[in-house]
Amino acid sequence: MTLDIRKVTAHIGAQVSGVDIAGPLDGETVAALREALNVHKALVFDDVHLDDEGQQAFARHFGDLTTAHPTVPAVDGAANVLPVDSEQGSASHWHTDVTFVLNPPQASTLRSLTLPPYGGETLITNSAAAYRSLPDPLRQLADTLWAEHTNDYDYAVPAEDIDEKKAAQRAQFTSIKYRTAHPVVRVHPLTGERGLFIGGFAQRIVGLSVTESRTLLDLLQSYVVRPEHILRHRWSPNQLVLFDNRITQHYAVDNYDRQARRLHRVTVAGDIPVGIEGKESYSVEGDASHYTSVAA
Repeated sequence: MTLDIRKVTAHIGAQVSGVDIAGPLDGETVAALREALNVHKALVFDDVHLDDEGQQAFARHFGDLTTAHPTVPAVDGAANVLPVDSEQGSASHWHTDVTFVLNPPQASTLRSLTLPPYGGETLITNSAAAYRSLPDPLRQLADTLWAEHTNDYDYAVPAEDIDEKKAAQRAQFTSIKYRTAHPVVRVHPLTGERGLFIGGFAQRIVGLSVTESRTLLDLLQSYVVRPEHILRHRWSPNQLVLFDNRITQHYAVDNYDRQARRLHRVTVAGDIPVGIEGKESYSVEGDASHYTSVAA
């Protein structure tokens, strides 16, 4: 096989062809895909014919798998597969997967199953490009900051939008409460790049008030979501997207009029984040050992 890797945008994303990810991959191919992921942050594979078992087998080339989620149920019979289903709502907020635990996933895979006739894109942004775009004084400040991430926070959803089903889903999502302190600037363990490690689960800057934290987090996040840093992925049938969860954020666009949309997610266990001074993240509340091992 000869890999063909073509950039999609200047800062993030590449289309990969010349490899059948439904079959076993040799070490050279896996290393080439890992390098492509390091460079492009998100890889798109077209015309893939995978079931849940095949998606898990592909993801395992990059490390041990997490279970589907710390609190949300998996697909029946597939403990490592999370259904991303419009019936359960849309993750229409910028986030990095499961940053409220001590060692969030290193990589995520999303596979298309049911797609609406329009809309339903996934936005993925390069948080290393965001860090590099910071003005020097703001970058120097960010280098010193730590943020507390939690799955238990005020989503600011209008009361009229919270029905019994949504209340039950939120109760399930927060059935185990997690709080973890991570460096605002994370050093990627493979590339050494620095990226802004914040997103929707980052709720408070350590040492600051909630109001001060929100102002500062919103300012930093404004660099993350600059259009030039974003891949806007329009889903097609039989696609898989692999993205580096350590140095990206993503957002599910809710623009498909509540029509059916279903993806399956499989994530690869990650390492404990490290800041620029070499200090590791630390857990404040919640044990996620049932969800993920710590990647070497």
